[in-house]
Amino acid sequence: MTQYILAIDQGTTSTRCILFDRSSHLLASTQCEHQQIYPQPGWVEHDPLEIWRNTELLIAKILEKTGLQRIDIAAIGITNQRETIVVWDRVSGKPLFNSIVWQDTRTSDLCERLAESSGRDQWRSITGLPIATYFSGPKLQWLLNSDPSLRRRIIEGDVLCGTIDTWLIWNLTGGMHVTDPTNASRTLLMNLETLNWDDRLLSAMDIPRDWLPEIRTSSEIYGHAKGLLEGVPVAGNLGDQQAALFGQTCFEVGQLKNTYGTGCFMLLNTGERPHASNHGLLTTVAYKLPNQPPIYALEGSVAVAGSLIQWIRDNLGLIKASNDIEPLAKSVQDNGGVYIVPAFSGLFAPYWRDDARGVITGLTAYANKGHIARAALEATAFQSAELLHALREDTQSVIFQLNVDGGMVINHTLMQFQADLLNMRVIRPKVLETTALGAAYIAGLAVGYWSNLDELKDLNQIDHIWEPQMEGDRRTKLMRAWTKAVERSFDWVE
Repeated sequence: MTQYILAIDQGTTSTRCILFDRSSHLLASTQCEHQQIYPQPGWVEHDPLEIWRNTELLIAKILEKTGLQRIDIAAIGITNQRETIVVWDRVSGKPLFNSIVWQDTRTSDLCERLAESSGRDQWRSITGLPIATYFSGPKLQWLLNSDPSLRRRIIEGDVLCGTIDTWLIWNLTGGMHVTDPTNASRTLLMNLETLNWDDRLLSAMDIPRDWLPEIRTSSEIYGHAKGLLEGVPVAGNLGDQQAALFGQTCFEVGQLKNTYGTGCFMLLNTGERPHASNHGLLTTVAYKLPNQPPIYALEGSVAVAGSLIQWIRDNLGLIKASNDIEPLAKSVQDNGGVYIVPAFSGLFAPYWRDDARGVITGLTAYANKGHIARAALEATAFQSAELLHALREDTQSVIFQLNVDGGMVINHTLMQFQADLLNMRVIRPKVLETTALGAAYIAGLAVGYWSNLDELKDLNQIDHIWEPQMEGDRRTKLMRAWTKAVERSFDWVE
C-alpha cells in the first residue's frame, strides 16, 4: 500500500496542506488565506479559530482532491509562523483573544522596560535572542498585564497558551499541549542549553510555567489525530524557517539557506553547540531529533520582503498581481538611484531598531514606477546581503553557496541580483515548498517512513543555479548607497 506524509504549513498569510511521497514529490496541495487584522497602528492579529477551521477545510479538500483516505496517510508534520501566540480555554477550546502576530509591535514599551537595567542583550547568553517585540514572551506578558482575570484563570488551570504549532497540535490530537525546541527557542523564555523553560526568564516576565506547553523533540509522535484523519500520528514539528533548512537538507555545519517569503530568513547550520552572535543575528535551535544532541543555527531575520511587493500592489497600485513586479522592474536598466528601506515596523537583523520606519530615498525627476519596482525587489537582496555579511563576521566561515526557497525565488531578476550582490552561487531546488517538505521529512523520520538523514539528502534535486556576474566596484558602490539609505530610516520614532 502506498502511503504519503501530510504537511500542514501554517504561515503568516495563509495555511497550506501538502502531500509528499517517498521520493519527496508533491502529490497535491491545498491553500487558504486568512484575514490580517490591524486594530491599531503597529498591531497585527489573526483569528485562531479561522486558522483552525481553514486547516480542517484544507485537510478535507486534499483528501477529496486525491481520493485518499486516512489509512493512506503515514504521518502528519506541522510547521508554522513561530512567534505568533494563542491563548485559549482548556475546556471549550475557544481562544480568549485574537493571536498576536510576530510582526506586532504593541510590546515596544514593555520591551524597553525589560531592557532598562542591563540592555537588550542581557538574556542573549541564555536564549540567543535580544529583547524585542518580535518574540513571544513579551506578548504573553502584555496579555497578562492587560487582563487582570487571566492570571486567576491560569492558576485555576482553565487557560492554555502556545505558539501556532501548539494550537494546531492541541486541536488535531484532541488535547496534547506540546511544542518543540525550534518554536520554544523563539519565545525568549527557553534556555538554549537545557531546552527547557528558564525560571529566571519566567520570573522576569512574571509568566506562570504551568501556562506553557511541554517542550518535546522535533520528531516524535505527540499524539494521534481525531476527526477526518482519525488515528494518524501527529509526529513532527518545526518552526517555519527551521523547516525550510531541514527541507533543503542543510544537515552539515556551514550549510546555508535563505527563505524569501513575507519576511526573509537566512539560517546557517552551526552544529551541536549554540554559536553566539556579535553582529545582530539570532542563535536558535535548528532541530532536535530523539536521542541525539540538538542542532543549532544562526539566523538573520528580515521583517519585510515579499510583503513589500504586496504593499506596492495593494497600497500604491503600481501592479495588479505580485508577478507583475518583475516585468515592471525589467522595464528599466537599474534602480535609477532609488532605494526603498521597508522598515514598516522597525528593522530586524542586523540592526534591531524599533525606531526605524520605511523610507524611499534617492528620488529625482528621472525616477519612474519601473525604478520603484526595481528598488522594491532589490531591497530584499540588499537586506539578505547584510545578513550574509553578519554571518561571515560571526563565524569566520567560508560560505560558497546559498540555497534559496520561498515564493519570491521564481523571480529571476531578483535571484540574479542576489547572486551578484553576494558574489556567490545561488541554488534553487526542484521542490520549492521546502518549508512544508521539512515538516514532512521530520514527521516521516519519526514513523520510519524515511530511515535517516542520508536518505533525505539523496532526495534533494537542483532546479536552477545563478552565478554572480557583477563587477566588484559596482557591488561596493551599491552596498554603500544602501547603507546610507538604511541610516536615513533611523530615529524616526521618538
